[in-house]
Amino acid sequence: MKIRTEQVIDVDEWDKFVEKTYGRKYQFQQQDGCKDRGSWRFAVPSKDTDDFENDSILEIVNGPERGVSFAAWLARDPKKPIPNRRDDWELDLWWSRNFYPNFQMVANDLYEKGLLEKGHYTINIDW
Repeated sequence: MKIRTEQVIDVDEWDKFVEKTYGRKYQFQQQDGCKDRGSWRFAVPSKDTDDFENDSILEIVNGPERGVSFAAWLARDPKKPIPNRRDDWELDLWWSRNFYPNFQMVANDLYEKGLLEKGHYTINIDW
């Protein structure tokens, strides 16, 4: 029998950690069409990482395009408004549901920064 130890992180704690580290809105549960309750397992570092190709996407909340390159995510000013939108919640929702990087790119970068230890992790998604 093979047993492994995992560190479990609540999704809200993961989001706060990413937001504090990078200074931008981040909601893991809202990505990829919104994730159901459950567990998301990952390991760091991981070579199974495909960065998104998009450097920009339409600035439409809940638009059809999702995911941008890690570099584009880091480069965009998080306070830059969406054209013709005045409410902060719309900008936050766009960042959460449309303008986000590949998850593993974030996890690997946190590892490279020395902020996440090598190992197996589980994010507990509940809302």
